[in-house]
Amino acid sequence: MRRFCIVVAFALALNSACTSEQPTLHVYTWADYIKPELVTRFEKESACRLVIDTFDSNEAMYAKLKAGASGYDVVFPSSYMARTMSRQGMLRDLDRQRLPNLVHVDPEYLQIALDKDMKYSVPYMLTITGIAYLKSRVPNVEASWSVLDRADLKGRMTMLNDMRETVGAALKFLGYSLNTTNEQELRAARDVVIRWKKNLAKFENEQYKTGLASGEFLLVQGYSGDILQVQSENDDVAFAVPREGSSLACDDMIVLKDSSQVELAHRLINFLHDPHVAAENTEFIRYLCPNRPSYAYLTPETRSNPTLFPPTEVRRKAEVITDLGAENAKYTKVWDEIKAAE
Repeated sequence: MRRFCIVVAFALALNSACTSEQPTLHVYTWADYIKPELVTRFEKESACRLVIDTFDSNEAMYAKLKAGASGYDVVFPSSYMARTMSRQGMLRDLDRQRLPNLVHVDPEYLQIALDKDMKYSVPYMLTITGIAYLKSRVPNVEASWSVLDRADLKGRMTMLNDMRETVGAALKFLGYSLNTTNEQELRAARDVVIRWKKNLAKFENEQYKTGLASGEFLLVQGYSGDILQVQSENDDVAFAVPREGSSLACDDMIVLKDSSQVELAHRLINFLHDPHVAAENTEFIRYLCPNRPSYAYLTPETRSNPTLFPPTEVRRKAEVITDLGAENAKYTKVWDEIKAAE
């Protein structure tokens, strides 16, 4: 009996040792941003564990990493933040030989990408920012940022807790570029956002989705993918891109300089750009992976959705937020003034 117990104990210890030897890939990304079944599949195929932490804004993620948070391998920042991080030496250049699926990245997107050669980043998901509202509760909605001036919706609206998106909306409303560094234009945008703020319930990046679905909020500024997710639960939700224009953003996949799982990090990036995987992920999270062959595997309903595939006129008025280097401080100053305003 004692011998049997020793054998069992040895077997359990061996199994524990094998499990502990399994490599772990640490991912830092937005909430609900990879289909869970794909996570399980990648873990099985790569004999590893995927540990996912989430952030709710580029600035929060960046601040955490700059404050010394370590141990992450793959991060999913927006393109402008990926460029900032690359400029500051925080990223590894990618090994293209480990990423054969990059041939599938949509060349049409790469024309406007900030890292066109995919030297340090690979595009993951595209989104366009707009306004979403409950059709039965908000009559006569104009597809314009001016809707945020509606006093009848006071306390029932939200804007993103994101300085570039929110200040950018005001800049587009005023007819300016959302990448302007002109201080007079930025001050004018600041004043517009402060005016809008009086009608807002809050600046919010996550709960605005469930708040809209439940009717707590009647109108929100939001990302197209988030709104498509909400629409699947509540068909009273409508989405519009303001006629003045908006931001067309891409979240990228990057590998941190101090990653301890470089090979596995490349394997995840390559996996997510397999056309079948990209299509499955797009159908689930409702953001568009710019992987051209994957479009053929989308359902006809998804493929014809103007929110996922905006028409030419909408794309023409949209801008990609870019890294402004030292000029970013101007946006930080304006954002601090907005947050401090009564």
